[in-house]
Amino acid sequence: MRWDIFCNVIDNHGDVGVCWRVAAELAARGESVRLWIDDASALRWMAPHGAPGVEVLPWTDSAPDAEPGDVVVEAFGCDPPPAFVERMARRGTPPAWLNLEYLSAEPYVERSHGLPSPVLHGPGAGLTKHFFYPGFTPRTGGLLREQDLADRRAAFDRPAWRRRHAIPAGAQVLSLFCYEPPLLAQLLAQLAASERPTHLLVTAGRAANAVQALRAGSRGSLHLQFLPLMSQREYDELLWACDFNFVRGEDSAVRGLLAGVPCVWHIYPQDDGAHAPKLQAFLGWLQPPGDLRDFFLAWNGLAPGPLPELRPDAWRGAATEALTRINALPELAEGLQRFAVERARI
Repeated sequence: MRWDIFCNVIDNHGDVGVCWRVAAELAARGESVRLWIDDASALRWMAPHGAPGVEVLPWTDSAPDAEPGDVVVEAFGCDPPPAFVERMARRGTPPAWLNLEYLSAEPYVERSHGLPSPVLHGPGAGLTKHFFYPGFTPRTGGLLREQDLADRRAAFDRPAWRRRHAIPAGAQVLSLFCYEPPLLAQLLAQLAASERPTHLLVTAGRAANAVQALRAGSRGSLHLQFLPLMSQREYDELLWACDFNFVRGEDSAVRGLLAGVPCVWHIYPQDDGAHAPKLQAFLGWLQPPGDLRDFFLAWNGLAPGPLPELRPDAWRGAATEALTRINALPELAEGLQRFAVERARI
């Protein structure tokens, strides 16, 4: 089938990251994908080699001058241009129209996944849009896992990766991808005072800016290493190489879980506080040990400090269990294909 995926960039890492992974995996499964995006600049480093079967096209103020394909996906509720929707309505067999929603473990996801939303007004009047929700239970759209992911992870040489990055044997290795966590200074102080040497690999962008704003540097047992921008595949390898990962946003949270390595999710903070029940629902699914739950809450500013002790070795079992449960979930790209055919009646 030919797919049209529309992406309105709000956060370069999040929106683009999810849409690119979905587009690339659909293409790897034999689909033809046009990714319409209003700011593709992040793809220059996120996916520098592109992907066979994926065409990236600019989504500008004027409507894309193209006939809609068999499936139209609006990512995170962005509305395709009215003229494009009008062409969808004029097709003899209208395309399946899917709204790929945000990831959450909250109960409404199961209730809402797959629901139809008839379009009553505007150029798409008479069409039906369907909601497609990623999630953490079999009654959701599941999570994206590329067909080659397990083989790539099994073939990954962690010691060789660490040697290439000048990390000495025996050091504890952590990655930091975050917004501006309120207890970041406490984390750095804790790591500096630790008996075990620690290499903290700081990702480019907001994480690096947050560390630099504290005028922090390597001291005591802590060695800071600032990383360049990385492709998605390079970021996967970073997660596999570490003993513990600080992740943020939707895409890296899923990749952190798929790494099978303990991680803490810095959820996107929202002014209305909606991130708090979202994180609590996720922790309800994860069922982490009590001290790891406390670390999650403190790291996200949802519990008073001090920051609990970081204990990656003690939390490894929880990460392994989470990976086992994820691998039993529906695979998102495969689910999109099946949903477009069966439920939207292509």
